[in-house]
Amino acid sequence: MNVDILVAEIGSTTTMVNAFSGLENDSPRYLGQGVAPTSIDEGDVRIGLDRAVDDLKTNLAVRGPDTAGSAADPGADKHGATAELQWDRFFATSSAAGGLRMTVHGLAYDMTVRAGREAALGAGANLHHVTAGKLRDSDIDTIRRINPSIILVAGGVDYGERETALHNAGRIATMLRESNLAIPVIYAGNKENHREVAAVFEGLPGQLHIVENVYPRIDELNVVPTRAIIQDVFEKHITRGPGMEFVRDRVDGPIIPTPGAVLLAAQVLQKEIGDLLVLDVGGATTDVHSVTAGSEEVQRRLISPEPDSKRTVEGDLGTYVSRHNILREVDGNKTALKLGLTGGTGELEEALRDLPPIPVTPGEVALAEELARIAARTALIRHAGRYRSLYGPEGKKRVAEGKDLTAVQYVLATGGALTRLPGRARILQDVLRDLPGDILAPPQNCTVGFDLPYNMASLGVLSTHYERAATTLLHDSFFGTT
Repeated sequence: MNVDILVAEIGSTTTMVNAFSGLENDSPRYLGQGVAPTSIDEGDVRIGLDRAVDDLKTNLAVRGPDTAGSAADPGADKHGATAELQWDRFFATSSAAGGLRMTVHGLAYDMTVRAGREAALGAGANLHHVTAGKLRDSDIDTIRRINPSIILVAGGVDYGERETALHNAGRIATMLRESNLAIPVIYAGNKENHREVAAVFEGLPGQLHIVENVYPRIDELNVVPTRAIIQDVFEKHITRGPGMEFVRDRVDGPIIPTPGAVLLAAQVLQKEIGDLLVLDVGGATTDVHSVTAGSEEVQRRLISPEPDSKRTVEGDLGTYVSRHNILREVDGNKTALKLGLTGGTGELEEALRDLPPIPVTPGEVALAEELARIAARTALIRHAGRYRSLYGPEGKKRVAEGKDLTAVQYVLATGGALTRLPGRARILQDVLRDLPGDILAPPQNCTVGFDLPYNMASLGVLSTHYERAATTLLHDSFFGTT
């Protein structure tokens, strides 16, 4: 069987491979998916990748001679690796081995630091350490312990304050030199520092990438150039997972961080259907992606800039790995009563302890659905901006700060919980109905959609090569055949 493209999503626990055809004509098709556990514990992520390809072949009912080669065969051709299943191109995303781990260091938290965070999160990074002002010894020790995939240094508007960014660049360069670390560094601060920063990192084994300032002027964000270089650097240095360096040899084009691929998909779909928000509830984290400039009314009240495309990640909210954190967000006794657990918080904690990764029994499904509802609601509240009052010489003034979601027309759901749980539609309706009145929330009557094929990240990758076909397939995934 011949297909045009395979796209692998290599996660920390699960690897998926999606197959597509007809991308260069007016009839793009999603053919199917193969799934297997990611094989980090076995010392090579290629093992899980090959098993996912084998599962795809089974699901596509591909048959071949018993003596045919296997995708695991190291001598197989990367463009059509087996006698049973052949493909023209192979793409990939990855969040294996912690995905894209970054630290961000800027001058003022509400300005250059926030701009750096937006750039990193939008590129698909997991932020492990964020600092404002001059780095201290404890910060350097933390960065060394984290050993991030990339370090981002920002600070100072163009032609503004220079010393903090230069101080931080110098301390990071000294740490890399003394610890013999080859961590790529991106400088996205005051443009007047370019020559000095280049001199500080000269001769170090890691690479220095100097890019446009993420905060060139007061109240102006410029995160897109930094997002692009983050993804490029990540792809060139993605060797954290055992065997990932060999996966790079198999695929065509860059390996994109999986969360970054989801945001790419959201951006191309927004151009087709209008402003949207994506909720991605997983077992360990809950991500929220929004693509909207907001409403004119709120923009007149906004006191600080926000990017049109924004991602937040909540590492304490998930339906399995992070499930015990959910109790911090709710009244345990009320939640237990809602689930029919008469033993209160104690019985709820016991049910949480026994909950499997994939719920099976009606009680397990009900608990997983409640966890998904709480995680989605909490993450959406954290992502959204809100109204607040400022007091000045002219009295009280109502202002807005944070991300404005009031112009969102579509709320879309992806991730395991909101694509596989039977009560997903009710969960999303409850979340939209049960939001605080002071946040800049999506309208309750917006259209909802579900990524039932669970291929949004794969389509984000395809959009970088076949935007029209990817847009069509995204629309089909969420709303049925166009």
